[in-house]
Amino acid sequence: MVVRSTTVERGRAEAPSSRRSSVFTELELLERSVVTLPEALPPGVVTVPDALPLAAGAGALGWSAGAGAEDVELDDEDVPWARTSETGAASRAAPSRAANKDFIPHLLSRSGSKAGASDRGLGRSRRMSTWETLPAQFNVATWFVDRNVAQGRGASPAFHYEDRTLTYADVQDLANRTGNALLELGVQMEDRVLVLCLDAPEFLGAFWGAIKIGAIPIPVNTLMRSEDYLYFLQDSRAKAAVISAPLLAEAGPVLARAPRLRHVLVAGGTPGPHLSYESVVGKASPHLEAADTSKDDAAFWLYSSGSTGRPKGAVHLHHDMVVCYETYAAQVLRMRADDKVFSAAKLFFAYGLGNAGYFPMGAGAQSVLSPHRPTPDGVFEMIARHRPTIFFGVPTLYAAMLALKEPEKRWDVSSLRLCVSAGEALPEELYNRWRERFGIEIIDGIGTTEILHIFLSNRPGASRPGSTGLPVPGYEAIVVDDEGRPVTQGEIGNLRVKGESTMAYYWNKHEKTKEALYGPWIQTGDKYWQDADGYFWYAGRADDMLKVGGIWVSPVEVENTLVRHPAVLEAAVVGHEDGDGLVKPKAFVVLKEPAGGGAGLADELKAFVKDKIAPYKYPRWIEFVGELPKTATGKIQRFKLRA
Repeated sequence: MVVRSTTVERGRAEAPSSRRSSVFTELELLERSVVTLPEALPPGVVTVPDALPLAAGAGALGWSAGAGAEDVELDDEDVPWARTSETGAASRAAPSRAANKDFIPHLLSRSGSKAGASDRGLGRSRRMSTWETLPAQFNVATWFVDRNVAQGRGASPAFHYEDRTLTYADVQDLANRTGNALLELGVQMEDRVLVLCLDAPEFLGAFWGAIKIGAIPIPVNTLMRSEDYLYFLQDSRAKAAVISAPLLAEAGPVLARAPRLRHVLVAGGTPGPHLSYESVVGKASPHLEAADTSKDDAAFWLYSSGSTGRPKGAVHLHHDMVVCYETYAAQVLRMRADDKVFSAAKLFFAYGLGNAGYFPMGAGAQSVLSPHRPTPDGVFEMIARHRPTIFFGVPTLYAAMLALKEPEKRWDVSSLRLCVSAGEALPEELYNRWRERFGIEIIDGIGTTEILHIFLSNRPGASRPGSTGLPVPGYEAIVVDDEGRPVTQGEIGNLRVKGESTMAYYWNKHEKTKEALYGPWIQTGDKYWQDADGYFWYAGRADDMLKVGGIWVSPVEVENTLVRHPAVLEAAVVGHEDGDGLVKPKAFVVLKEPAGGGAGLADELKAFVKDKIAPYKYPRWIEFVGELPKTATGKIQRFKLRA
């Protein structure tokens, strides 16, 4: 085949003589296996090998024509569902992302599913992203930290914390000094460093400093208990820990019980028997060469929220954050240098780490950090004071903010151009109420710790309220049944996703890794269905689905219906056995006015649900509660309600 080069902007072909800053390479299939490119390549476009091999059995290769392409077959190595043995048992490929690394996978998108196309309307034309052309030797700290200084943004504000402003040069200085301090303490390449920090400068220093020396930072939840921290230390075998002083009261009692922990640095307060972070880092050199890591080396871990058991350490690689920035932040949010972001989700979450951490650094933008708990009043105060352009929240917080009395009259949120939601599905009712109240849309999406950030998302100006949207450019998604076969449109099944930011594996959890990874695909544990336009709709977690009268019922659908009632603030639905041992829906409801609960309102809510959705889905029991049990990320812990 011969490939002809044409310049295109956002998928539109232009004359070859035309040149713009955003350059794509349009590939056209002709006769021979030869690739020709223009003599002068613009920055960011990579040279492709002369011989472009076809995958075994590909035959005449069909090019992906965007979402909705129906006539392209998947090669065996790319199918998201498992091949089935003669006995009917699904067999999975080895849990590795490296299976197809020698092929040129990113130029040849061959998914035939609607979910497989990453960006509608681009057709066959696509620019190669930076993450696809990273050199083999690559340290991600140089891309997010050093690059900003090298490109002249050293004096530009990067992070706002309390009454302080850190420039990009300040961040580099802090990362370099922290990295050198860790080296002087004996922390070496691949050693783990526990990061138990508030959203404060020490988090930035510990995270980027450890990565730059080739060590592996592990940000952990600041809301956990002593025994949880002991588990993190023992499971990770961390050699050092950086801890914000206010968190030492909870973590301190178990530190001596971690056999491999050698050094503890305490930031922002009295260190007690440990080292002072400020003292040690202040004495360290501000100059640091990045370790010669590979783009496929482990860079950091994130522990899963543990909503269904012990947290699992998801191992992420040096290229993963670049992937997330260049796919979601750059192409969906269109983040730019003049943006200022504020995230209610904290840096130790995968969601918050991107939102307030590396996303703004990727764009050369600004981020507002707060060490405090994000209360509804407090969040409005932060928005009014710092005037961010993008706000990241979760559905529970948006509901609580709307529940305040006339917030639109008390706080100025006019600086916002966009709001983002993740963590749980955003009900259509919440989306509509927020937009009517503030005139700003909330872009809902889903991400996981294992995939690092959002991979399905609505688009600004093109949201379908209640849905999770379409695949983020660079990701593919499909809904399959329990045997791994694609389901028909509209049928609920298991969500599988393919993308280059997916974790390498779970640390020391081989069986769990095999359960999650299917070759380059990962099964998220979420139940979804797709509509005729390819939009994905959340139906609950795999272990949350209810079968009522032989028919599957999504608890999310019932919950979303309940919150449409004017008296309801939040709701969670689980399965509960009746007197005959049959499972029926039971609802736990949080009211806007707690005193209003009673048998009369319970009957009213049951009738309300029957009127809005299929009657068999209505909750047979309604229990009014003051609050719902949730993980630190805001996800409802339904397993606690089932107990």
